[in-house]
Formats: sequence, C-alpha cells, structure tokens
Amino acid sequence: MTKSKKASRILDCIGLFCPEPVFRTRMELDKLEIGQTLEVWADDPAAEKDIESLTRRLGHEILEKRKEDDKIYFLIKKG
Repeated sequence: MTKSKKASRILDCIGLFCPEPVFRTRMELDKLEIGQTLEVWADDPAAEKDIESLTRRLGHEILEKRKEDDKIYFLIKKG
C-alpha cells in the first residue's frame, strides 16, 4: 500500500489492537491544521467502527474508506 496523493500525513496502525489505532489517530489529527488530511492504515477489526465514531464525534470527515484483504484504509479530513 502506498500513501494517497491526497494525504498530508500517514499513520500506519497495522498490527496494533484496540485502543491503539483510535488513540493514535486522535493524536495525529490533533497535530494537523484544519483542512489537512490523514491516511490511517489498520487491521484491527474494531478499528473501523472506532475510527468512524471518533471522526464523527470530533467533527472531521472521512473522505475515503476502503478495505483490502484484512486491512482498512481511511482518508480523514480535519474539520
């Protein structure tokens, strides 16, 4: 998997399990300026719903979500 051309930053959470992916996603989003994007890679089954919930709660936007094999990829825009 390669970094999206649209992503300002990338966060690789492959091999990490709850709550690490959502915790690290929150930390990275806090570092971004409004309008910048974060691509998150995860393979924890709980990460999909956790990251969606975090993004919605914080007022950010998921621009893209895709699954490949057992991995999920998010492109999140900071609101």
